[in-house]
Amino acid sequence: MMVRPEDTRYPAGKSFAWGLQHVLTMYGGIIAPPLIIGSAAGLTAVQLGMLVTAALFVSGCATLLQALGVPGFGARLPLVQGVSFAGVATMVTLVTNGGGLPMVFGAVIASSLIGLLIAPLFAHIIRFFPPVVTGTVITVIGLSLMPVAARWAMGGNPHAPEWGSPGNIGLAALTLCLVLLFNRLGNAAIKRLAVLAAMAFGTLFAFANGNADFSGVLHGKAVALPGMLSFGPPVFDVAAILSMTLIVLVLLTETTAGLIAIGEIVGTEVDGKRIASGLRADMLTSALSPLFNSFPQSAFAQNIGLVAITGIKSRYVVAAGGVILVVLGCLPVLGRLIAAVPAPVLGGAGVVLFGTVAASGIRTLAKVDYKDNMNLVVVATAIAFGMIPIVMPTFYDQFPGWVRTIFHSGISAACLVSVALNVVFNSSGKINALALKETE
Repeated sequence: MMVRPEDTRYPAGKSFAWGLQHVLTMYGGIIAPPLIIGSAAGLTAVQLGMLVTAALFVSGCATLLQALGVPGFGARLPLVQGVSFAGVATMVTLVTNGGGLPMVFGAVIASSLIGLLIAPLFAHIIRFFPPVVTGTVITVIGLSLMPVAARWAMGGNPHAPEWGSPGNIGLAALTLCLVLLFNRLGNAAIKRLAVLAAMAFGTLFAFANGNADFSGVLHGKAVALPGMLSFGPPVFDVAAILSMTLIVLVLLTETTAGLIAIGEIVGTEVDGKRIASGLRADMLTSALSPLFNSFPQSAFAQNIGLVAITGIKSRYVVAAGGVILVVLGCLPVLGRLIAAVPAPVLGGAGVVLFGTVAASGIRTLAKVDYKDNMNLVVVATAIAFGMIPIVMPTFYDQFPGWVRTIFHSGISAACLVSVALNVVFNSSGKINALALKETE
């Protein structure tokens, strides 16, 4: 019996080393939402640390469920789960308007349960994702992540005096060069650890030059098990639930695109049943996460890039990363160690990782037939819609809230536009051609 690429098993040592790469790649992204929301809620440093620890723990559990799966839940694909950025703006609005974290948690629980009920419906849209759509969405996923890499490369904090300094960008450039060097000159093993090795050398270089601070690693508790409902019982407000339900629809759209993208990269079949299982896992973990003081979960696009660039397609490697996340959620000292990796180092690695996602989409688009059809127009228009929120973030500020929610994400905008235009221009054309043939 032929083993699927995602079912390949490696020795434990290699699996955890490669899994650590996944954790390092997404660590900055996974802690940012709880820090942003917690700061807006006026939490203390200790409470912020609690939110960060909870995010790591829940994301690890969600990753294990998605990668390993149980009957009906989990796509069994190498997808790393983490706190989604999609709902950050909405949740900040809720906490600053007097609702506090209990209202946010109540809205997340209720809207995620709604998402769990409608997840099977999204599984049936797989037929609306031919290569002209999937290639476009994958390309936009990569391009939409480039600002993240750029912000990391500039220092991560726009208010810091060294923001955008030659030193920060030079450190990012060094890390990038090391990734390229290890991929060009290394053997198979080194190539697969190229990102991790480059980040380690980049961090050591930064430390030697006084640009990496490990002094806070030993401050605070070494062990802290995640608490439950530490900010009080959830509050269920109808308006807040409706707002978060729009976010859930965006998450379902983005996760569907991510499942299809990883299927393309891994080279495995992703059918409706698999999409439904992946979406149910997403929604279940999102519904349970507030009980552990965390927020909605979704697949991390940057880790899709890591799968593409390393060629490590095993879901068991991602599961090893999930175990590391769970451990980090219980051992804050290890989390503080990884948090000490300078942002420019992450930025240098991110350039390659996120660019690889875009390149994978372009490779898929190369399979598309552009002769005597509207495919070129579909691709061009959908990519343009996907880029609008990136090049002009305020473009939809004067529109109703539901429009901003859906189209402020370049990924969901490109996904919806490419699907709609493909149906209008290509599917309708096929129907009309068939009708004409029947009348002749």
